[in-house]
Amino acid sequence: MKEYKLGSIVIMKKSHPCGTNEWEIVKTGADIKIQCCNCKRIVMLNRIEFNKKLKKVLKY
Repeated sequence: MKEYKLGSIVIMKKSHPCGTNEWEIVKTGADIKIQCCNCKRIVMLNRIEFNKKLKKVLKY
């Protein structure tokens, strides 16, 4: 399992329509809220879906 916490920068498998695939984790719990580093759009995913779509953790 990959380690991440609040404020971590992660790379997702699919890129966002704005062109980047780097996201910052802004809320953790049963659901994880991530914010696009480029356009600041916020997306909420449940933890299982987030773990499936997570490619890499850049910065803890």
